[in-house]
Amino acid sequence: MATRKTVKTKQSNKKETTSFMGKIFRFLFKAMLWFFAISIFFVVLFKFVPVPFTPLMAIRFVENKMDGKEVIFSHDWEPLKNISPNLQKAVIASEDGYFLKHNGFDFVAMQKAMKSNEKGRKLKGGSTISQQTAKNVFLWQGRSYLRKGLEAYFTVLIEFIWGKERIMEVYLNSIEMGNGVYGAQAAARHWFSKDASNLSAHEAAGIAAILPNPRKFKASNSSSYINKRKNKIVRVMRYIGKLEY
Repeated sequence: MATRKTVKTKQSNKKETTSFMGKIFRFLFKAMLWFFAISIFFVVLFKFVPVPFTPLMAIRFVENKMDGKEVIFSHDWEPLKNISPNLQKAVIASEDGYFLKHNGFDFVAMQKAMKSNEKGRKLKGGSTISQQTAKNVFLWQGRSYLRKGLEAYFTVLIEFIWGKERIMEVYLNSIEMGNGVYGAQAAARHWFSKDASNLSAHEAAGIAAILPNPRKFKASNSSSYINKRKNKIVRVMRYIGKLEY
């Protein structure tokens, strides 16, 4: 009798374990389906609708509030046709020279960044404009494997659904270009008191030059370091032909 009870107990425990694992797998499967559905919905939505704010904007707002600092927020969305081609060329020259040619990832730049990091030099990401846009619009800042994996996922989505022109438009309207300054129009007003459509090559290069750390550097009345970056960007811009998205 004891043996039979033991067998029944083992079988019961096995069924309960199988049932529990089945529930977990069903939950994870449903969660993945919801994630894919929601993420694709927002990528499609933002193909046509201006991005109102980004996670970084929210993070900066909270940081300033917690530090007791003045909350500065300037963000004006402009269609790409209202943003000077000079600025478009400047960010390509500065951030992603193969933007118009790759499919979201510049593997050569990524390999160079990895080798540089392995040698103990200053950390570099090798991220393309597409990757930066995916991160800025949909994700948080950081270097975890989870975030990098999600960044790759959203990069593939926006390359497929948005295309280069929309990616550039969202990028130039969303990235941080100064302390509390987001997007090309706000940056042009903040740094040069003009519209983004009227930026000269040198002014556009000034904005592109500060993107690695826009809260530390200045696009106008710049340091010698930024002026050197400006001049280099302007030289590279001359080799970028007509922008054809």
